[in-house]
Amino acid sequence: MPTTLKTWVTRSAISLTLAAGSWTSALAQTVYNVPSLSDFSGPFASIMPAFAEGRQSVLNWWNTEVGTKVGVKLELKPFDTRYDTAQTASLWPDVLATKPLIGFMLGGPDTAALQQRLPTDKVPMILGSAANGFGWRANQWVFSMRPTFIHELAGFVEWYQKTKLNGARPVKLAVFTTEASPTYADIGKGISAYAKNNTDKVQLIEVVYAELQPADLTLQLRRVLNAGAEVVMVPSSLQQAVAVKRAMQALGKNVPIVYSMHNAPSTVQRMVGGMDSVNGDYEAHSAVIAGSDETEAKRFYDLLASKYGLKQPWNSFTAIGIGQAMVLVRAVEAAAKKYGGDKLTGEIMYKTLVEVTFPAKDFNGFSGGELDFSIEAPFPTKDPRVNIGQVVNGKLITVAPAVPAPKLEKW
Repeated sequence: MPTTLKTWVTRSAISLTLAAGSWTSALAQTVYNVPSLSDFSGPFASIMPAFAEGRQSVLNWWNTEVGTKVGVKLELKPFDTRYDTAQTASLWPDVLATKPLIGFMLGGPDTAALQQRLPTDKVPMILGSAANGFGWRANQWVFSMRPTFIHELAGFVEWYQKTKLNGARPVKLAVFTTEASPTYADIGKGISAYAKNNTDKVQLIEVVYAELQPADLTLQLRRVLNAGAEVVMVPSSLQQAVAVKRAMQALGKNVPIVYSMHNAPSTVQRMVGGMDSVNGDYEAHSAVIAGSDETEAKRFYDLLASKYGLKQPWNSFTAIGIGQAMVLVRAVEAAAKKYGGDKLTGEIMYKTLVEVTFPAKDFNGFSGGELDFSIEAPFPTKDPRVNIGQVVNGKLITVAPAVPAPKLEKW
């Protein structure tokens, strides 16, 4: 055989062997569906793309970097629930038809609709928001990487009382929320219970219940400020957060406002005059502060943006999607390593979530600390931590990382 022909045949054989090896590897990956409960046409429609791309980019990264090694590929299946309890319930049969392994929830309406169904349907779900009081029950299949909103808010209150007031007296606090959402109504109930049990740390001036999308809150804010409120919390809707900030501007006051992750000052500022307009305000929660600091989380975001299809900017909504997805993929990874990538089920995923303590290093800076779930509480309870950010000179920075959240009684 001529040398050139022999070389061509040899090279062809090597190429075929490599191709066969790649095909075999692809066949060895078991594909599992991951439903992504979303809101593309409801109150969070404007920011849902950030959630969605955060979730998808992490799955892209994990499928490439980890899934090929453990024999698993995760495919996202979006469902638009409009952040509505009835819509979520009506879509659930379609979700089950995809034979999901584990999935993403968005917030309280999803939890309210499915909390009692999931143990029967054997589908664990990862919640992007903080947990809530009505989810604090045994044998739950809705898992949150964050403790309840009340743990997070109480963590801020106790930090503020200790560091800003030197522990000398209680913080005079007002809270704005709404009864239009299960989670936001639960915040009012929970913060009232916390204040009643901790009079040495907090004096609750009032819980103001307002519309989910209020036109104006000037009268309500004037009332609580006249009553002495020195901190105002708005852990509810983005629209309420904007309304409270505009009311503060209209009254010419500079009382600090505390936001959560989903209505962070970096988002509010776009509608109230820029970052300088939210100087002095805070955000407090058990996930990453998506600010101007150069952090491990920001570096991981940059990796997702450069290599794995993430186009959304660095902000709290993108960070929620990334953090939520990191919990899901790390749980799948742990289960695949123990049980085999081709043997995963919803029950195995539930067992993995409640039995494994996931170290903070698994989440590339997107958690407040390690994550431990249990049959008694489907959110971190051993040592929940709160990260606190503040806008200083027009920039959002982390001013207090990993602040301990207090132990709370159920409300």
